[in-house]
Amino acid sequence: MKPTTRPARPQFSSGPCAKRPGWSLDGLENALVGRSHRSGPAKGRLQAVIDRSRKLLDIPDDYRLAIVPASDTGAVEMALWSLLGARGVDILAWESFGQGWLSDAENQLELDDLRGLTAAYGELPDLAEVDFDRDVVFTWNGTTSGVRVPDGQWIPDAREGLTLCDATSAVFAMEVPFAKLDVVTWSWQKVLGGEASHGMLALSPRAVERLETFTPPRPLPKIFRMTKQGKLIEALFKGATINTPSMIAVEDVLDALTWAEELGGLPALIERSEANLACVADWVARTPWVDFLAQKPENRSCTSICLQIVDPWFLDQSQEERARAAKKIGSLLDSEGVAFDINSYKEAPPGLRLWGGATVETADIQALLPWLEWAFEKIKTG
Repeated sequence: MKPTTRPARPQFSSGPCAKRPGWSLDGLENALVGRSHRSGPAKGRLQAVIDRSRKLLDIPDDYRLAIVPASDTGAVEMALWSLLGARGVDILAWESFGQGWLSDAENQLELDDLRGLTAAYGELPDLAEVDFDRDVVFTWNGTTSGVRVPDGQWIPDAREGLTLCDATSAVFAMEVPFAKLDVVTWSWQKVLGGEASHGMLALSPRAVERLETFTPPRPLPKIFRMTKQGKLIEALFKGATINTPSMIAVEDVLDALTWAEELGGLPALIERSEANLACVADWVARTPWVDFLAQKPENRSCTSICLQIVDPWFLDQSQEERARAAKKIGSLLDSEGVAFDINSYKEAPPGLRLWGGATVETADIQALLPWLEWAFEKIKTG
């Protein structure tokens, strides 16, 4: 039978993600709209985002932190184009975004000494094969596969190369050891539920040294340039953004940071995300037609929770029929107003993807699960 309890908030998108509980437009009433982002008050707001993010995430004091254009994608591309080529590069890829960085390194940057360490959806590459005498590029959490690295123990403290980490679905929801990472990127729309188009970039002293001593063998677009005459442009890391930011988006992320601080900071955010994963895991364990895409529990994401359908009826169909069936589940729940945007990523195996980041209430996950069972049976039986 159709469930009677509905999620209070049906937003389960993996980006942009659900706003914080209790969010309303009233939180944006002090946004400095119509003001130059170079004005004193606006720069103060931008610097507040940097300072409060640093404190909440416990980023080392000697790391530079900047707000950059084009979301996490822009932040990653800035790092790849500006830093790679000084030594050999290992790029880890186990889902679409990692594959994208690998493709860019090969086809756009045309790196001569490049190794791609890849794995299928649901798995991780062999982390023991990574050579830290080389630069290493990887995603901490595979947003489109639901597979995360279990921890940072595989990364040595003493290393010759730089570690460049796309951490956009991990920061604010997982323990990310910044001291083991020389470049870390993320965006506001993941975990905090901020608005799109703004990225953040953290650089270790080793990354800054590379920027100031290495000239990339390629022209850099203006929005990628972090140095001038061989020196870091320090203003970028003090609220002087490369392009014009949205002051509405800035006010919105400040509102989210306030919520996170009042909640109890990073430990509380992690606890909420892990509770959402645990709720889904309990349901998967007793539901025979569904399983995690990530088979190893320690590698399962607590933010982008990716599920595969393992019912024989589903598996007996062609790939195209599976994709249509999975999409029908998402469309049916969307039409019922109980779950928006839960289909798997277009390049991932057909299935479902639930965002479990800190802005999602566990009660809403609990309310959604019976609806997944109802929708699956309805699609299966026609």
